[in-house]
Amino acid sequence: MDENITITIIDRQGVSHIYEIPSDIGLSVMELCKANDLPVMATCGGMALCATCHVLVESGNDLPEMGADEELMLDQLPNMLPNSRLGCQLKINASFDGLVVRLADE
Repeated sequence: MDENITITIIDRQGVSHIYEIPSDIGLSVMELCKANDLPVMATCGGMALCATCHVLVESGNDLPEMGADEELMLDQLPNMLPNSRLGCQLKINASFDGLVVRLADE
């Protein structure tokens, strides 16, 4: 069943970018940012090794548990917050409908 979901990404200037996309798009939040030319470096290409896709989850339900690699990488960031996640580790699915994330400061 193809159903669209809405994801909002707030850039570093505070501008909201709202995307209505298929729930089975098969992308991560980081890949969605890159595909829409948002300023996300994604230096490691989504391997949870660089944290250049650091986002802050403003609202969202049923996000997957954080894996050990993601937790370790975020733990090394000086600007880590309780709602920090790596965009590359957030694979978009139907449960992401209504997700709002903010690009973390570089």
